[in-house]
Amino acid sequence: MFRACANRLFRAIGAVSLMVFVWIPALSPQLASGLPVVGLYQQRVAVADESAEERGRAFALAFRRMIVKVTGNEARLEHAAIRAAADAAGDYVQAFAYATERDEGQTGGQRYLEVQFSAPLINELLGRADIPVWGGNRPSVLVWMALQDNTGRRSLLSAETGPEIIDHMRRFGEERGLPILFPLLDIEDRRGLSPDAIWAQDELAIRAASERYDPDSILAGRLLFTPTGELVGLWQFLFMGESEVFDGFASGIGEYLAPPLARVTRSLADYFALDPGGPGGQAIRLRVDGIRDFADYSALIAYVDGIGLVQTADVVAVDGERLELALDLLGDAEQLFNLISLDRDLQPVGGGQAGVSNLPHYRWMR
Repeated sequence: MFRACANRLFRAIGAVSLMVFVWIPALSPQLASGLPVVGLYQQRVAVADESAEERGRAFALAFRRMIVKVTGNEARLEHAAIRAAADAAGDYVQAFAYATERDEGQTGGQRYLEVQFSAPLINELLGRADIPVWGGNRPSVLVWMALQDNTGRRSLLSAETGPEIIDHMRRFGEERGLPILFPLLDIEDRRGLSPDAIWAQDELAIRAASERYDPDSILAGRLLFTPTGELVGLWQFLFMGESEVFDGFASGIGEYLAPPLARVTRSLADYFALDPGGPGGQAIRLRVDGIRDFADYSALIAYVDGIGLVQTADVVAVDGERLELALDLLGDAEQLFNLISLDRDLQPVGGGQAGVSNLPHYRWMR
């Protein structure tokens, strides 16, 4: 990719430097946009021993978990091609290793099998099955919750008021590759959004309090702990200007949280996932400002290479700090703009929609 005009570009932008970017997850308003998820094709499974029979069982379980993580939808496991592949999961394994975890003072420990599946083979399988793949750059979900105990007292979800809820959500996010974020609940948050506002599903108040985090989507829930131990609640999912409301009822925290989180994951995957075996789609050009040196150029190349929708790309024009890229897409331009909007790396120039003109214009922000 990007071979055309490369030599001329190198002369134009001069000195070579190296830039390394590391994302560190934290509860910070500045880190709430689309986030990179690593290890999509890796799984870790507890095993009883290192026998071939136990290894085969672990491969099949790891395969199914990986498919759900890569596609964002557990229903994909019911596809005939996926069921058949799960029975031959070892054929898709690129590497595996055993590891042992021991608690302090223990002489034994739990044995695990760490499995790395081949991304090209998995994507080829999903392409033949016409199942979209959800790439590693995924939209964030900011979670607000109001909790009410059986005395009628309400509080905002925090590590103090609902540690078990937060632990379940974090584990779900890790298993599904869903970037789940929680608000700081500092003075600004508590002044801007009360438990009663979340309980009333006050969409305007929820959106206003979430602005500082700039999330890609918002999940706001209310949860009542009944005197009989049951959990009853209501959820509101805010995404792309739309609002979806659905209820919840269960007898345990895990049982209560799994359905809404899976529902949100499916909605986001349906919107952003791409068909790896699909035909070529639209061809467009993209203008990018702010390419000051070779480090910027290299980072832009890596960024565009990482967008699963982009099939081929070439630099077709260079003018100072501005590049024009010719992109062949697997889908349409609107999908590309939606994927770019998950990041802070490329920002539209002029404040308008990138897809309005024939030559969408962005600025490189790294």
